[in-house]
Amino acid sequence: MEINKKIAKRWSRMGPRAVYGKVMATIAKENDDVLLMSADLGRSSGLASFYQNHPERFVNVGIAEQNMIGVAAGMTRVDYKVYASTFAPFASMRAAEQVRMNMGYMHEPVKLVALGSGLAMGFLGNSHFGLEDVAVMKTIPDLTIISPADCIELDKVMNATLNYDHPVYIRLTGTVNSPIVYEDDYDFEIGKPNWIIEKGLINVIAMGTTVGQAKQAVDRLNAEGYNIGLLNMHTIKPFNKEIVLDGIKASKQLFIFEEHTKVGGLVSSIYELLIEENITSVDVVTKSLPDQYLETGEYEYLISLYGLDGESIYNQMKENIERMSNAQAST
Repeated sequence: MEINKKIAKRWSRMGPRAVYGKVMATIAKENDDVLLMSADLGRSSGLASFYQNHPERFVNVGIAEQNMIGVAAGMTRVDYKVYASTFAPFASMRAAEQVRMNMGYMHEPVKLVALGSGLAMGFLGNSHFGLEDVAVMKTIPDLTIISPADCIELDKVMNATLNYDHPVYIRLTGTVNSPIVYEDDYDFEIGKPNWIIEKGLINVIAMGTTVGQAKQAVDRLNAEGYNIGLLNMHTIKPFNKEIVLDGIKASKQLFIFEEHTKVGGLVSSIYELLIEENITSVDVVTKSLPDQYLETGEYEYLISLYGLDGESIYNQMKENIERMSNAQAST
């Protein structure tokens, strides 16, 4: 479909869950083999219009996430393209064994859509927060993990995974009025993160809607005369070492931001790469969610509290850029 500023703004207001339903309804019109499944979250998944228009291709298994994965895997074997959705912790932790066996080990190309990951569930709290999901899903062989940066990229992800012959965990972060990253069409490729702002002497790597928050900060800093690049790490697994290494080697200072616990997420993957390549010359600054149970509240309050909104990211970057500049001046 056409991508422009008007659509980007409209979809941002809708938020990722509503856009997921809208995109899948459009895809279903042209693909008779698309089947959607939900664990009693049809309306909450943004799928109301889908099951009203395509009731024969919507299956609600009830509050039975483990069973949903098994049924989804079975339906792929009879040539359906299956997208199954539930809240992130139930997809990644409650159904982890079924994802491991039915999707990973059996290579069934189910597309598991994790709703409201990170802090997006707000007042529902730690039972519904997707804080550890990337860490859990990264351990499953053959499982691709994608986290779109905004609602336009969500559309790209759904279309790219339609005929993708691997199981996929699609991590949706953010809420309504999510940050806009893309306003024009662009080439999206699974496994190939892209530079939203060309790499510079200072670079930022982020995933999910944190990319949009980081972009607000980077745009402000570049307007002040800095030379900062921004890499959208939309595919966490398979991990594209070549592109990440290219950014690291160009950097005097590297910032990494993620709406995920500091254990086992994007930061961990990049630190593993730094160790493998024996890179010690770059100054690395990271911000993840702490390894603890978190507070509840409005989403905007939470990302600000944990330093992952645009203003907080700007302040962290400014402080650390100045720290490094002062250290260099003193030597």
